[in-house]
Amino acid sequence: MESSSASVSNDDEHVILVCTNPNPVPTEAETPNEETLLLSTADILTWDLPTILSFPTIKVLTHRDRLVEHSSYFRGLLKGSFSESCLDSIAIQWNLHEFIQILKHIYGCPLDITSDTFLPLYEAALYFGVETLLLKCKMWFSEVFSPKGFQTTQIQIEDLIEIWKFGLEHATDFILDSCMGYLARNFMWAMHSKFFGKIPYDMLLSSMKHPHLTVDSEMHLADALLLWLGSNMENLESPSEAEAEDSCNGILKHIRLGLLPLWFAAGKRNSFLFRHLAEESLDSIFILLNIPTMGSQDTAGYIDLQHLRIRLTEYSKKVNLSDCPQITYELLLLSLIPSSDITDPTLKKIIEHFFIKSGLPVRGRRALQQRQLQTVTFEAVQEVDISKCQRLLIEHAVDCFCKSFPSLRILKAAYLLNIRTTSFLQLLEKCPLVCEIDLTVDITPVLPALVTVLSSSPAVIPLLPEKTSRVEYKAAEIMLFNESGPPLCNVTKLTLEGRTDVCDLRLQYISKLCVSLRHLNIKGCVSVTDFGISDLIHSCKKLNSIVVCDTSFGINSVKALSSAISDGASFSSQHSRDTYLNSVMSNLQTLHMGGCRGICESSLLELMSQTQVLKSLCLRGIDLVDQALYNFVGSSLEMLDVSNTKISGATLAYIIHGNPSLKCLKARDCKNLFREDSCIEKRESSFSSLHEGLHAELGKMSGLEEIEVGWGFSTFSLSALEPALMSLKTINVGLGGILGEDALRRLPAICPLLETIILHFQVISDNVLMNIVKSLINLQALSLCYCFGDISMSSFKFSMPNLRKLRLQRVTPWMTNDDLVILTQNCRNLVELSLLGCPLLNPDSQQIISRGWPGLVSIHMEECGEVTANGVSALLDCKALEDLLLRHNGCGLQRNFIFYAASELPLLRKLSLDICDAEEGDFDIPNYADRYFLSTLKIARCKSQRCAYNFPVPASGTRRRSVHVETLVLAWTSEDLIRTVVKERLF
Repeated sequence: MESSSASVSNDDEHVILVCTNPNPVPTEAETPNEETLLLSTADILTWDLPTILSFPTIKVLTHRDRLVEHSSYFRGLLKGSFSESCLDSIAIQWNLHEFIQILKHIYGCPLDITSDTFLPLYEAALYFGVETLLLKCKMWFSEVFSPKGFQTTQIQIEDLIEIWKFGLEHATDFILDSCMGYLARNFMWAMHSKFFGKIPYDMLLSSMKHPHLTVDSEMHLADALLLWLGSNMENLESPSEAEAEDSCNGILKHIRLGLLPLWFAAGKRNSFLFRHLAEESLDSIFILLNIPTMGSQDTAGYIDLQHLRIRLTEYSKKVNLSDCPQITYELLLLSLIPSSDITDPTLKKIIEHFFIKSGLPVRGRRALQQRQLQTVTFEAVQEVDISKCQRLLIEHAVDCFCKSFPSLRILKAAYLLNIRTTSFLQLLEKCPLVCEIDLTVDITPVLPALVTVLSSSPAVIPLLPEKTSRVEYKAAEIMLFNESGPPLCNVTKLTLEGRTDVCDLRLQYISKLCVSLRHLNIKGCVSVTDFGISDLIHSCKKLNSIVVCDTSFGINSVKALSSAISDGASFSSQHSRDTYLNSVMSNLQTLHMGGCRGICESSLLELMSQTQVLKSLCLRGIDLVDQALYNFVGSSLEMLDVSNTKISGATLAYIIHGNPSLKCLKARDCKNLFREDSCIEKRESSFSSLHEGLHAELGKMSGLEEIEVGWGFSTFSLSALEPALMSLKTINVGLGGILGEDALRRLPAICPLLETIILHFQVISDNVLMNIVKSLINLQALSLCYCFGDISMSSFKFSMPNLRKLRLQRVTPWMTNDDLVILTQNCRNLVELSLLGCPLLNPDSQQIISRGWPGLVSIHMEECGEVTANGVSALLDCKALEDLLLRHNGCGLQRNFIFYAASELPLLRKLSLDICDAEEGDFDIPNYADRYFLSTLKIARCKSQRCAYNFPVPASGTRRRSVHVETLVLAWTSEDLIRTVVKERLF
């Protein structure tokens, strides 16, 4: 029986196509049809596809000539010598859905090609020889796989893999070439896909060789390849181990090992897949570091010039060179020369002469470059990160950036002390499109609000090059500014965190140059005054984010925020209320002023009354917070830091109630938080609806990601917060908080997404710690400080591959070298290690640490037995160290240890020692040049004192203990060395 929707004609002009559908799909809740459906192409526009697909057999009445005209398959079948050419019907063996699409295209129906339909349509068009559809598919494919197409239509990795396999199977070169180019150009996007590990070996290898391979840094490429190899080792193990190793090397050899970050290369020395290449990478990096101008050795003797070129293509948007101390002006310039010049025999000699054998002074080399070397322009580059590239002089770098990166908008140059005001002006002048600049350095430990200064004096040694005095240098700055006038500047975000060389005069430069400034970070800039900050606020009226923690921000700055009229204001009234509503403060989204003690009560009350749109507020360590926060009028807070304040629970509950989007709450060291005698009675009228108190308000929060608490926080508090903690990533419990064993045991279940756990003075057992370690697979940082309980090595006998930071202070006095070995095996990827109070460790511990964690960037060891009794040599094999603290670990440090450590560790910025460990009773202080890149040096001094407790007297005589006396702090800036002696013991 047939279901007919058209009349059958036997005219020679028509032919019936009989299509079978082996898996008919029922429409709605009906069962599949058992009849045959007869269709006619005369009404093809009205065909209902779901209905058609519900029939097992479909007969289509169509025009013979139409098929012959548009399809080479039907042309050969119906016009050739085949027996089917005389038949009135032809059987079609093809997917029914796709064949219907082919017919629709033949009859001129609109056809939408997507990433899901491309392959089926292309394959069908190829089989049936529909050239017009093939052309349509190729046009779509070319458009989508073009560089511009990625912005509008992104092909998913799984679809890209299927398309590649199809092109390989059908030997379709244009598909293979397009897939290779697509993957190469968009490699940074692809590596974050969960299907990245599914990419076929040949496809990945082809993209490695592609000239358009685009990555932000060589580290990203190495990380991606190691991730892929980790997912495919089983497939690569056959048929032989040797072939598997060749396959690995075939991929990894494309990494330019000399351009990897130092910490990354050092950390991979324990990697099974990368250890040999890691050693080769370190060799390359240190050869570069030992060649100040690349002129003392034959660079080409150990690595070809191509592998010294930073990977840049016309599609590069970001260039990340951070943590690469080997990067110099010469390397940067080498990367900007056309690739063809490297292979051209004549030009290659010039390049080799310039980079390898020239021996010319800098001025001569630059003249040679300008005369003979041409550079390429990369229009797409918008962001460059040269943080910690200490050997790359910013003046030379700016010359390269302005020529080769004309679209540069973001420059990150953190932890570089060689950037002065003149460099900053040069940057603004030569790169006028730059809108974000990050010049962060380490914040000085000598913060007036936190330490007691016993004495302070500038260094008496000459610091500036070419014997230029500090007075002459500042005069040159003023002349440069006054003569040239402020250039046009588009900077909207400026980070100067920690720069003690920024004074009021330089802040004035900034306020005149950066009138469009919206985001300013001068945290820890202790040389600027309250008047200097207030002047900047008056000049930069577009500010909506200001970070001034640990500065002299005070009454004048508060008045400026309240009175300065924002450029965004659209009013003409002079009424005070309108002024407040349109002040700079009323438009701020971020205000961080933690540690600023120069704010009076009336100023803070006024400030908080203008917080309509504030999203992030830091009041750490500020007095008078309670009354001020009742004046807070905003409802958009996402981050609140009231640590070390006298805030009450009622006030905090009030703020939380009015700001339901809070994601980060920091309230450590707040002793009044959970007291019964808080000031809730004073505000009962305005807060009468909140009868449930702080715990209830905390429990109502949703989306909380970070919390820091202390006094009064208990097991009950954690239970009250339980509904709000499912998305928590960081928890920090400080002094005064008592969670209890039951609460700590339940912590992984309550907060399954935790990445950071910091616990102080908690009672912790092995069972609790083992549960945390085994359950929290995302744990990246674990700090146990002065905790009590029965903790043993059993707690650490579990693999923690994601753990990056480990701090154990006064919790593992039983730790031996054997325990340390186990720790290195289970926490293989640590980058920060802090051990305090491990008296059983000895000099062999150094080698265990350096071999187990060669990529450490921070080591703090104090009161760890006799670790440094024989000096420090093996520990300095951790070549990526940036922060090193060694105190009370054995009297074995040489007098010249500071110079030795700075010369051996290319990234070392912070060093903390104790005179007790000096073998000769003192340390030599290096001069400005010999300190390499050290920015902060802290040397504590102790005195021996009779112990007051009635302990047994040792055989040697009276028991004595070391008592801290003072700390010498040496802080280097771009032009100064300040020597300060403080009373406190600084870490």
